[in-house]
Amino acid sequence: MIEELREVLVAEPPPADPVATLPFPFNQHTFCRYEPIEKRVEQARVLVVDSLLRDEDDLSEVARADWGTATPIEIKRERKIAGMAMANILSNVERLVKNPVTEVTHLASIAAAAEQFKPDAIVISGTLRDFDYYKLEVIEAFGEFIRATKIPVLAICGGHQLVGLSFGARVITLDRLEQHEQRLNRPLEYQYRFIRITDSKDAIFRGMANPSSGVWQDYTTEARVLRVWQNHGLQLDRVPEGFSLLATSYLCRNQMMVKRTEGQLIYAVQFHLEKSFEDWNKSRTRWEHQNESRDGRILFENFLMLALAHHSS
Repeated sequence: MIEELREVLVAEPPPADPVATLPFPFNQHTFCRYEPIEKRVEQARVLVVDSLLRDEDDLSEVARADWGTATPIEIKRERKIAGMAMANILSNVERLVKNPVTEVTHLASIAAAAEQFKPDAIVISGTLRDFDYYKLEVIEAFGEFIRATKIPVLAICGGHQLVGLSFGARVITLDRLEQHEQRLNRPLEYQYRFIRITDSKDAIFRGMANPSSGVWQDYTTEARVLRVWQNHGLQLDRVPEGFSLLATSYLCRNQMMVKRTEGQLIYAVQFHLEKSFEDWNKSRTRWEHQNESRDGRILFENFLMLALAHHSS
């Protein structure tokens, strides 16, 4: 037994794992790198916009007719989800910025809040309902603001669709029907999905050109792929004029876009990049990793840095 143990101890190490020599995606690690979160943004004033329906005054006649006596229940649901959405966005800001100053406002009051708060950046939340459930005045007022503002904007999911709508695109279902034609049983893009970057040179992807920096996962630097959380049944029918497409997928072409013209900086993402720290705070199991949705966190951090640079220029 002692002789067998000696042979094991002095034996040559096994050859290198052959998987490491295989091309993407067969060379992917079966683990995630440990990564402490360091706050690299010194300070930022961020206005967070709650885009969900607030009360019955925000409702269109279509919504009133469809909901009827269930309106109070539906509004209560809107407010519950709005609370979770605001918490997620604020968590990103607080975990990425050393000295954050934040304020939450509603979609209907975005112009007044921006004028009073004077933010370095605006982050627009997702939505829950079809946009013909919103009072037309709310949508039009938002459109007037977003078309004119020079404050850097990050619009998420339904916020992405609101931006597109304001610049002339249509909001349709994933199988390209009008919203009112298919309220129920729509196809959905849900859970973590891969999307393809179409313009890796955009500044929002800072660090991609240097794989050794360790900023991005291997699949991003090698195959221009992001892994992001999806939860939507609507999409924009096209990339609006003045915007450039940054990422796409097979089910929803416009996954990410940017407007850099006329002194504006507007990033809009169909996916939920703000989910990163929600995942981080969950109880882990041996099959889950805290940096599972790190791609969204990196995009959020890069946006804040770009917003501050744009604001000071």
